[in-house]
Amino acid sequence: MALRPLLLAGTLALAGCSLAPKTVLPAPPVPQSWPVGDAYLLQSEAALPILSYRSVFTDPRLQTLAEQALANNRDLRVAYANVAAARAQARVSRAGQFPEIGISAGAGYADSGGAGNGSGDFSLRGGITAFELDLFGRLANAAEADRNSALATEAASRTVRLALIADLAGAWATYGADRDLLAIAQDTAANARENVRLTKARLDGGVAPRTDLRQAEQILATAEDAIAAQTSAIAQDENLIRLLVGGDVDRALLPAGLAEVTPAIVSLPAGVSSQVLLRRPDVIEAEYRLRAANADIGVARARLFPTISLTGLLGFASDALGSLFDGGSFGWSAGGDAAATIFDAGGRRAGVAVTEAQRDAALAGYEGAIQTAFREVADALAVQGTISERVRAAAANTEAAADTARLTDARYKGGVDSFLASLDAQRSLYTARRSEIATGLLLVNTRIALFRALGGDSGAGSRTP
Repeated sequence: MALRPLLLAGTLALAGCSLAPKTVLPAPPVPQSWPVGDAYLLQSEAALPILSYRSVFTDPRLQTLAEQALANNRDLRVAYANVAAARAQARVSRAGQFPEIGISAGAGYADSGGAGNGSGDFSLRGGITAFELDLFGRLANAAEADRNSALATEAASRTVRLALIADLAGAWATYGADRDLLAIAQDTAANARENVRLTKARLDGGVAPRTDLRQAEQILATAEDAIAAQTSAIAQDENLIRLLVGGDVDRALLPAGLAEVTPAIVSLPAGVSSQVLLRRPDVIEAEYRLRAANADIGVARARLFPTISLTGLLGFASDALGSLFDGGSFGWSAGGDAAATIFDAGGRRAGVAVTEAQRDAALAGYEGAIQTAFREVADALAVQGTISERVRAAAANTEAAADTARLTDARYKGGVDSFLASLDAQRSLYTARRSEIATGLLLVNTRIALFRALGGDSGAGSRTP
């Protein structure tokens, strides 16, 4: 009898065993700080605050659209549904570690010959219907693997959320830039129509050749084509914003031009430790995938050992309801099963090898996610370090092109320059104005890219399913 406590203690001790190797995260395979130099902003190595989209995208109109997108976007709903399913699966695996208890009841009555002297039979049984002793941690590691998979799925949903906000900000900025490009095309077309009218008058007066008129008409046709193209682009921008928001969009929430967009999307601090990448949701997802793969090794190793299951039953049985709970009607039973595979041609050991290879792949994926994140941030910083100079140069180029066009037109009307020189100056001005808009949009998109690359506003949520 004294051996029973010892055996019980030994069984419980074995039930706490785990054959899964300890998860050891490698050092981030990137430098400890961002690259610096002529193409990078050199700032102090300060801790980066946790960002929210409201602190970066400050325009109330854009914030309203972001709120609508977070509530209605279908891709985000799919991601949240996947999180709910993964959490439920983790609870299913966790439940497998506990005994399954059931209860059953039965009743019967028999009367032979209709004499009224029949007898009834009643029974009530309950007990453990299934319970596996987790001696080698198979069930515990399976539950841990599903738990980490659920956490990875949650991190993936935060990646979707981050991408949604960044994509919406980018579409909003592009809409403003396309409105400016449409205005440039309309201004160019208006000037071209006036040139066509004046050139035709000079042709009718015998002052200008027909080639001048045809060249002026070419400029007009090019501008009218640009108007049509930009009109289509603006409609497509609205369609994209509507898709991201998940419903109709009030046009009052859209910017009139890039001048309203640039101050509404603020620049982010860049000189921070590269350890901040460990907060990116895709890096967090890769980490949990690695942990899940590590737990799967424990599951596969545990399959190499026997499984032991216990069953138990207790209940009452009586041929009369009144005596159902009498002491003599009580009964119980207990039993156990053990099973072990003698030969499987190395299948279970191959299963361990599979999980170990999957763990190695998850490890490489984790390191690759960090390296990719570092490169994305470094690329954004490289642009941010020089974009101000490019914006200044583009504005200076537009100013010089406008002055050149004005002077050349005056010289043409004064008979000093040819009409071709005037047209070339107008083309240069048109190109310079479009280039200035493109550079301004690049400035805004660089700020959005840095917000996305640093994992800003990855979304709050429980880290425990």
